[in-house]
Amino acid sequence: MGALSFDALFRRLKKGNSVYYLYGDEDVLKDEAVRALVDRTLEPSTRDFNLDLRDAAVLDAATFHALVNTPPMLAEQRVVVLRGVEQLRKKSPARDELLRYLGSPNPTTVLVLVQGAAEKPDADLAHRSTAVALDRLPPEGVVRWIARKAGELPLALEPDAVDLLIEAVGNDLGAIRQELEKLALIAPGRAATADDVASVVGVRHGETVHDLVEAALERRPVRAAQLVEPVLEQAGMNGVRVVTTLGTALVGTALARAELDCGTPPARLEDAMFRHLVAARPFGLRNWKEEAARWARWATLWSPAELRRVLRLALEADRALKGTTVTDDRGIVLQLVLAMAVAMREAA
Repeated sequence: MGALSFDALFRRLKKGNSVYYLYGDEDVLKDEAVRALVDRTLEPSTRDFNLDLRDAAVLDAATFHALVNTPPMLAEQRVVVLRGVEQLRKKSPARDELLRYLGSPNPTTVLVLVQGAAEKPDADLAHRSTAVALDRLPPEGVVRWIARKAGELPLALEPDAVDLLIEAVGNDLGAIRQELEKLALIAPGRAATADDVASVVGVRHGETVHDLVEAALERRPVRAAQLVEPVLEQAGMNGVRVVTTLGTALVGTALARAELDCGTPPARLEDAMFRHLVAARPFGLRNWKEEAARWARWATLWSPAELRRVLRLALEADRALKGTTVTDDRGIVLQLVLAMAVAMREAA
């Protein structure tokens, strides 16, 4: 059986599996999955006696054996959470003991193996356990996650508040969670509005990094330049993030331009770009259908020569931002936006 998704894990929580292996790049979802497994298994009154949280890097074979075979106290099961399982070296006694245990797990112990981000799945662990892939959520998944998290607080959100929150914070679930908690405090008993989001996050409609990118790609350099300062003043924003967002849009637009040049009919370009997004599943974008529509529209505004020039400019700006200890983010981003306008004329 293949790995479960985050949603599928919650649907299967009552099936009584005794070993779970959580891997992928979204650590927030891993924490939520661990919390759900603990809540499902243990009553709050017995949790102190029956929950062990350990780091795999400092665990030896004998200690692991004792942890998973200790009987529960005043409960039917106990939970052992082992984080950093990727740190168990191949052929080490601790890993050998873990693999042996997975062949015949103790039914009174729920073992949760948590792997760090940016690590490939361990085939041995995935084959011998209930594997759960917890990767970055697509844009639609982020919207559903916000709705679920807001319901837990509790917090109601107007649709335009959700849109602005995602535009301002991106798809970083940890950052979104912090902002939702703030919104719950300032909007008790009512639906939080876009104005509430603006006051908490410090971002107004029309002044997000995406508005800056849209102005630049829509050949409105003056407006893009006007947005540089207010965008960089926002919490958590810096020049690298602005240039990265702009670079992603340029690559997507260049891909759409290449599709046109290869004969894709303009009427089918948006669908073609959406298929590319579904195949690549890039992190950090907004709604994929809307993003595909933007790239398809922008591709008609730029020639291949212009896109090659501005992509080189974006790469140079990225290197400048990362290559100096004292960086003038505002100056570098502003120079990039204005240089894009010059590049348009030069390539014309």
